[in-house]
Amino acid sequence: RMESRTIPLQGAKAQIRDMHPKLFLDTINFYSREMADAVALIDGRVEQVFVSKNSSVRRGEVIFSLVNDDIPLKIQQAESSIAKAEAQLANAKSNYARQTRLMERDATSVQKFDEAEAMYFSAEAALKEAQVVKEQLLVQSARQEVKAPLDGEILILYKQQGAYVQAGTPIALVGNFSELFFSMPVDDKDAQMISIGDKSQLSFKNSQILRKAYDTEYAAGNRGDSEVFTVTVEEIMPALNEPATLRKIVLAVDNRVGLLEQQAYSGAVLTSEKTLKLLTVPLAAMIDSNRDSVFAVTPENTLERRKIKTGMDDGNYIEIISGLREGDTVITSASEGLEDGMKVTVNLAGEEDNATTK
Repeated sequence: RMESRTIPLQGAKAQIRDMHPKLFLDTINFYSREMADAVALIDGRVEQVFVSKNSSVRRGEVIFSLVNDDIPLKIQQAESSIAKAEAQLANAKSNYARQTRLMERDATSVQKFDEAEAMYFSAEAALKEAQVVKEQLLVQSARQEVKAPLDGEILILYKQQGAYVQAGTPIALVGNFSELFFSMPVDDKDAQMISIGDKSQLSFKNSQILRKAYDTEYAAGNRGDSEVFTVTVEEIMPALNEPATLRKIVLAVDNRVGLLEQQAYSGAVLTSEKTLKLLTVPLAAMIDSNRDSVFAVTPENTLERRKIKTGMDDGNYIEIISGLREGDTVITSASEGLEDGMKVTVNLAGEEDNATTK
């Protein structure tokens, strides 16, 4: 009587379904391609700060002003040297012109003419040298203005008003997080199904997106854990036409809402926007975490442990690459205690509602 007993179980048929594959990532590390320090180019004291933390800046915008007390004095000295050199050049030029006229009338010696010519050329050189010194000082004076190195947001202010800094000292960190990037390794067989420009939706399973390393301000409309970001495949390395068993996929994240930062987040979910028609069964049919075995139902209504090969999943259904055919029935009830050869009756109620035609 025990051998003839029939066990009632829940089941589902292997069917072609429209699937948007999902990838669950324990950790995702974002990086920005646009982050740089605003650096002091001269020694000086911070006289004024024109920005605050989280304020937006444009490349070339003045964000700090420094004061180097030596520069104005040196500029005055350079201007005095220029005036002196101009006066000496005027005298030398006049003397040279006079000696030239006398030389034409043979009214002066060659030695005096040569001396006048040399004095004139020397005075010209002295004036140019004084002018170069002033130009260099004016360049240094302009460097008293510290400018933003790129378009972005002030992430960190290293120095405050009144602080003394030396040339080469970082004063503020500027970053642009409107577009962030991350990468992940992908097996070649999976990478061959990906193209540059493919889009996915990024979401998170926890509240990690509420934590910020740089304490940047949130944009309006933050929906917390339900926030969704558009992700685009930026690069595939090596290229798909080159032989490789493992490839690196670089993805760009549209973060114009300003919710994400350059840091690590956990519990990320990538959902492909591409619709694929795949042979699938419910994830509940998998016997263990390896996802390579199911209990299939034979034509005699008995159980058969079946080895399968699986692919992508969307959190509810999983792709069947081999081991099952369309229309095969698998058990979705708990597999504990089930054995090959057991007789079963299978309830497939509602299963067909989720299928699509080929």
